[in-house]
Amino acid sequence: MHWSPIPIPDEDKVKQLQQQIGVPHEIACLLIQRGIEDYNTAKSFFRPELSDLHDPFLMSGMRAAVDRIFLAIDKGEKIMVYGDYDVDGTTAVALVYSFLKKSHLPCIYYIPDRYQEGYGISKKGIDHAKAEEVSLIIAMDCGIKAIDKISYAQTLGIDFIICDHHLPGKAVPDALAILDPKQPNCSYPFKDLCGCGIGFKLIHALTQLKGGVIEDILPFVDLVAMAIAADIVPMVGENRILTHFGIQQIHQNPRLGICFFINEFKRKINVSDLVFVIAPRINGAGRIKHGSHAVALLLSEEKEEALSRARAIELFNSERKELDQKITAQALDQIKQNQEEELYSTVVFQPDWHKGVVGIVASRLIETHYRPTVVFAASGDYYTGSVRSVKGVDVYQILEACKAHIVQFGGHRYAAGLTIKAEDYLPFKKAFELAVAQSIQPEQRIPSISYDLEMTLDKISPKFHRIMTQMAPFGPGNMRPVFLTKNCLDGGGSRAVGADQNHLKLDVIDDSKSKLSGIGFDMANHINKIKSRDLFDVLYTLDENEFRGEKSLQLKLKGLRFSN
Repeated sequence: MHWSPIPIPDEDKVKQLQQQIGVPHEIACLLIQRGIEDYNTAKSFFRPELSDLHDPFLMSGMRAAVDRIFLAIDKGEKIMVYGDYDVDGTTAVALVYSFLKKSHLPCIYYIPDRYQEGYGISKKGIDHAKAEEVSLIIAMDCGIKAIDKISYAQTLGIDFIICDHHLPGKAVPDALAILDPKQPNCSYPFKDLCGCGIGFKLIHALTQLKGGVIEDILPFVDLVAMAIAADIVPMVGENRILTHFGIQQIHQNPRLGICFFINEFKRKINVSDLVFVIAPRINGAGRIKHGSHAVALLLSEEKEEALSRARAIELFNSERKELDQKITAQALDQIKQNQEEELYSTVVFQPDWHKGVVGIVASRLIETHYRPTVVFAASGDYYTGSVRSVKGVDVYQILEACKAHIVQFGGHRYAAGLTIKAEDYLPFKKAFELAVAQSIQPEQRIPSISYDLEMTLDKISPKFHRIMTQMAPFGPGNMRPVFLTKNCLDGGGSRAVGADQNHLKLDVIDDSKSKLSGIGFDMANHINKIKSRDLFDVLYTLDENEFRGEKSLQLKLKGLRFSN
């Protein structure tokens, strides 16, 4: 793995910020790397305020959307809240649906079946709306490219409001209102909201017109934080503010549906918990059973009902994990058997693989074989696949080059989905390999990790850690800082730990003669050289460890290499 430094900021700027806000030199460096260069931006960064959120009516289409919803309320019309089956879609549906229900509005929700209907607006969903005498559909986290489906709804007398955050095509649907900051004609200042975030702006606008204030809708902001974390949108601007208050809401008053998953935590919830604990479970419902189970969980208002739904979701997630592990092992075996030549890509297929986990498997394969990857499963007469990429390689453009062998595809730079005819599998595999080979650069074939600062261990103090943790919530655009310390030695207590003795418990001392402990998962293979007193360098983030009631700082290793 290549270790690459993030550019070190200008020293004069660092000193100036240091003086203005009174923080250690290293903290000032981290802030300037994140574009925070003066007192006011630092204040907004460390102390997010609801007042810094933009007026929802700056978003193109917002006035038309709220007017249509108020008309529906006045006339007692029935509304359907329609959303995607992933975390962003299901949280967005739960948010808007529960808000409208509080207005005593006749309202239903709809999540398409991942396997029968696929992503986005479906004809089946629209027909269900018609059968239920729905006259207005509010689409969450989808719809910006559903031109034909929205035209079909119009023929049935159903209006559409689209709340989407994906990039529009050259033409957009003829919906009654489209809320999407990425539209060319939208002057909304923040472009990186997720689908649930746009839903929050919609209920904020409705609340404003009813004479309410944003504090009235804070109980909904936990859903937005879950969606922001799971959808991996930039953790800057409004997303940072919404996540800050959403995590606060989860900590102080968690909704019943997620209590089962977070009760074991003795500390404050963070973004990693949302990504690695909450999100897989909400996603698991749509992968294994149906996304509507996730919405029902998030809407649960009775303790027993919430517990029952959470246990069911936990079972879906356990099944998802088993499938993920089994299929990953089978895929790795397939790669091993066919490894007669050096390839630039990975394309694998087995008919009985579960379509709900092929995307996860593709990501797992990249951990072992670092190259653009497609994992296919059978779907009737077709093969459906998930594509994942490596840093710097645009798989959407790769798929464009292979479209002669593709029935349909969609997605973005690093992740996509596609459908091919069974007989096109081998031609597609060859075309994909050729397209990757022609576009990938040598440096893109090596995994890399960026680090913020090189520093000695004596700089790590409780005060330093306390200030650094206030830089949270972390995520894209504001990643948890990674540090490099060189010329380290075993402090005497390094050892292999874990049930299989495959983790590294590090006792480390550096040039500053400071000593700290660290943990390196799956790094116990280094223990012999460490105990031989070989010098080594470490990449790490900082973590707080609690053992028998005692708290201490530790290094969470991301990389270790020997100096010679």
